[in-house]
Amino acid sequence: MEYSPPPLFKQGPSALARLIFFVVLSLALLVSDARFKTLEIVRGVLGAGLYPLQRAALVPRDFFMGAADLAVTSSALRTENTQLHARNLQLSQQANEAASLAAENAHLRALLQLSQRIGAQTTPAEIQYDTRDPFTQKVVIGGGSQQGVQNGSPVLSEDGVIGQVTRVFPMQSEVTLVTDKDQAVPVEVVRTGLRSVIYGTAKGDLLDLRFVPISADLQVGDELVTSGLDGIYPQGLPVAKVLRVDKQADTAFARVVCLPLAAVRGARQVLVLHYVPQVPPNPIAAEEAAAAAEAKDAKKKPARAADKKSDKKADDAKAKPAAAASAPAQQTKPAAADTKPAQPKQPGRRPRENLREEAAKAVEKGGH
Repeated sequence: MEYSPPPLFKQGPSALARLIFFVVLSLALLVSDARFKTLEIVRGVLGAGLYPLQRAALVPRDFFMGAADLAVTSSALRTENTQLHARNLQLSQQANEAASLAAENAHLRALLQLSQRIGAQTTPAEIQYDTRDPFTQKVVIGGGSQQGVQNGSPVLSEDGVIGQVTRVFPMQSEVTLVTDKDQAVPVEVVRTGLRSVIYGTAKGDLLDLRFVPISADLQVGDELVTSGLDGIYPQGLPVAKVLRVDKQADTAFARVVCLPLAAVRGARQVLVLHYVPQVPPNPIAAEEAAAAAEAKDAKKKPARAADKKSDKKADDAKAKPAAAASAPAQQTKPAAADTKPAQPKQPGRRPRENLREEAAKAVEKGGH
């Protein structure tokens, strides 16, 4: 009886034979693909068909990696955002400081040029605070008598007149602004040379040019500078600009409203001019002083003449004994010496002592 295994367990070619077959097939395919590119199309078709399966297999990995990247990226973005925000604040602060320093530098350069242009001795000062009185326009600066600030000194900025020192302390000074209602500054119009006096107003923001006749040539926009007639403010300092001119027929003077050229409330650094009173001398007092000086000199001259006389008498007294001692010697000289002709006196010449006596007498007569 022949035994045969069931169909399920039937074996084909041997394992060695199948190994040799597949090895030879693989080599043939490798050689043909390497030489003749025969499997390019097959490879492309298989890659396109298997791509969806590959993407589907990589979905879990991409999901977990994307979640991890999202968490890391969010944390990194928050950290970077915080750092950039802090950096932005720092740069903004530095930019503000740079702008403030640039403005202060320009302000100080303008003050320096103003000081050089004026030519007078100045003291730089800084406005510290405003006074507590709401009805006055006054500020306090950081400079007093220890820094050479005097009462009545003009206070300037690079744009023009700020005010005047009205109270001086050892380390501080009180400045009354030009916009104060009790402050007055003599000014003149640059265009026409018209002189007047400008006052502050009750509101403290504008200036009032008073005592201007209606017929005066004054226009909106004219610049007003200090006239220098008061002897306090130097001539030519900018003060204000004409804002409005109201002329009414029933009044003798026009109402002129002006705007200060300097930032009265916005100034920070100012210059204080050293106050030198420029008052013209009194002619009567000058004549009296000259007469007193002449009288004093006249009193001194007779005293000098009397001293000279006393010195002359003393010299004469010393000369007399010497003359007496020399008299016998002169008598013993031969007669030939006496036979010399006497020299005539030259007319018009006087001894020096006589001239001095006559000059002293003339001075005494003039003094009496």
